Amino acid sequence: MLETTLCGLTLRNPTILASGIMGSTGASLKRMAEAGAGAVVTKSIGPAARQGHRNPSVIFHGGGVLNAVGLSNPGYRDFAQEMETAREGGVPVIASVFGSTPREYAEVAVGMEGMGAAALELNLSCPHAEGTGAFFGQDPDRAGEVVRAVKKEVDIPVIPKLTANVTDIVEIARACERAGADALTAINTLKAMAIDIQTRRPILANRTGGLSGVPIKAVGVRCVYEIAAEVDIPVIGCGGVATGEDALEYLMAGASAVEIGTAVATRGVDVFAKVAAEIEAYLRDHGISSVKEVIGAAH
Repeated sequence: MLETTLCGLTLRNPTILASGIMGSTGASLKRMAEAGAGAVVTKSIGPAARQGHRNPSVIFHGGGVLNAVGLSNPGYRDFAQEMETAREGGVPVIASVFGSTPREYAEVAVGMEGMGAAALELNLSCPHAEGTGAFFGQDPDRAGEVVRAVKKEVDIPVIPKLTANVTDIVEIARACERAGADALTAINTLKAMAIDIQTRRPILANRTGGLSGVPIKAVGVRCVYEIAAEVDIPVIGCGGVATGEDALEYLMAGASAVEIGTAVATRGVDVFAKVAAEIEAYLRDHGISSVKEVIGAAH
């Protein structure tokens, strides 16, 4: 009833661990798989070790999470053991990758494919790391260039993750599809800020960061709905999924699967199993035999 497919990958249910949450180590990725996720996405991995921004870099804010971690990571060459452990979870492991040039994206993608990644999620959307992420995802030509560079070098599915911090996300989605993307993920965090009124200063050390969680769900659903109406490749919904109802909204908007991130912190590591059970209960209550039948129902 809940099993679905995405770019040739079989998912036991349509929930996926989003990049940036519990994805820094193989052990944590494996734990999320064992907690019920249909697939897991690693933390964004780049060409070399990166320290990221200084603390405070993560705060709970307005019912969500505001973060400016800055893509801290060990570099892909030192992630092989983590990938090996992550794959023991028995679900597809999707590698999130980034770089400062299309060539660097391709270099990291090749490396992660060699470590057994089932697919690649291209981080074209991080709002708080200069010269990467949203730098590429806010321009259709740059986004397409990254996708083409990666597609030339790998054989596994390539899935750009898009930002809503643009005038027209559909334009970016179309550019990625034309460049050969196999699917799309929408959306990443929204650029945001919080100020401490006692100190009269921004709370995050980086001043601005990315807002995730329930506050951005309606934006994510809108983006997925618009993208799904205009492209012929699958879309993964991301942003504010905490319940089966949230997931169903994304699925009905046209998503083939949903990513869950912030809710791991707010609802527990078993959120994947909870959301899957809530989706299944809805399907049974409405006499629907497969989750695939509700995908795009709102169109």
